[in-house]
Amino acid sequence: MALQVFTAVTGAGWESDLVGALDRADHGVTVVRRCVDVSDLLAAAATGTGQAALLSAELRRLDGDAVARLHAAGVAVVGLVEPGDEHAARRLRQLGVSQVLPADADPEQIARALRDAVSGVPVAGRDVAEPRAALPLPARPELPEAPAGGAGRVVAVWGPTGAPGRTTVAVGLADEAARLGVETLLVDADVYGGVVAQVLGLLDESPGLAGAARQAGAGTLDGQALVGLAWSVRPQLRVLTGLARADRWPELRPSAVGTVLEEARRLAALTVVDCGFSVEDDEELSFDTAAPRRNGATLAVLEEADTVLCVTGADPVALQRSVRGLDQLREVLPAVEPVVVVNQVRRGPVPGDPRQEVGNALERFTGRRPRCFLPADRRATDAALAAGRTLAEVAAGSPLRGELRALAAELTGVRPPAAGRRGALRARRSG
Repeated sequence: MALQVFTAVTGAGWESDLVGALDRADHGVTVVRRCVDVSDLLAAAATGTGQAALLSAELRRLDGDAVARLHAAGVAVVGLVEPGDEHAARRLRQLGVSQVLPADADPEQIARALRDAVSGVPVAGRDVAEPRAALPLPARPELPEAPAGGAGRVVAVWGPTGAPGRTTVAVGLADEAARLGVETLLVDADVYGGVVAQVLGLLDESPGLAGAARQAGAGTLDGQALVGLAWSVRPQLRVLTGLARADRWPELRPSAVGTVLEEARRLAALTVVDCGFSVEDDEELSFDTAAPRRNGATLAVLEEADTVLCVTGADPVALQRSVRGLDQLREVLPAVEPVVVVNQVRRGPVPGDPRQEVGNALERFTGRRPRCFLPADRRATDAALAAGRTLAEVAAGSPLRGELRALAAELTGVRPPAAGRRGALRARRSG
């Protein structure tokens, strides 16, 4: 059976010749509709009459959102560019078009690319609503080794409703990794109320992640643009601030956020992302309309991350929320295996040894043993927040800072420098 294809290469002088060549029976391809613009193409995709789409780089209003919606409808995409136009080819690939050919390619080569693209597209419904940014990547229950070959890693810092200190953990990890000499990017992707800028004393009116997402959607985001949008807090540490107002969440489309993280991997060895708390996926909204989903950015980050840290508190209320939150995460993203980090550990909320009691409770109800326990240190965190600085700057000897440093070293695979004699003596006394 011939492969049914839509074309959207309007304005190109070679369009008619190409369509005629592809319609030949020996190529196994039939052009079922020649679309005049992106809207026409999306409407055709929703009918379910085509399996692939052939696009030109010059198509007006073509962006990452449109390509992602075609993929969600089960329509594979192949791009055509003018011969030698590497800029257009790179833009199409950034928009999510994996197969890109020169417009003067042999019709049989184009037909073969269309068949290959269709074979690599998962079967989907005929929905053109906002899809998730990418297929789920299996996370690891253990903390990963250092990246090889220059490919940066993404660590998502997430926690259910009311997770205490999620931003403190994200900022502390990023800062400590940078102090270990690891090129680090901190991203605020909390769509409900990101405060990374305030915690670090930065202006929250900068474009930040929203600006990067806009450029990603237009296919113009590259490493230089990402560097220009991020604050350089200190050597080895850049910060991509979040939304200035929570009602701007529609600007963070999942497909665009996924593209930002791909570019972040090329820019930094470690990318730490502070996520929103909610992972609720409104299936009715997703499949019935093309409206954006508020939690789509969080889900995209969790899917893309190499490691997901689930931050929970050490009191009964926080533990109950974490048990429920982990169950919900397992339902929505079954491939994600989060690493549990218990924050604000102190005596009082639970009887006995808090580490032992909290660890046993989480293992019993979630099947996960906490990987890390972070002690409560209100004096240090208050001082850092009041000064708009990190724990390392205002409370270098804080036990909380020490645990965050150890966790950062484990995440990056970089051994921290040995403590001096005074530090070692202090550690022995505290032990």
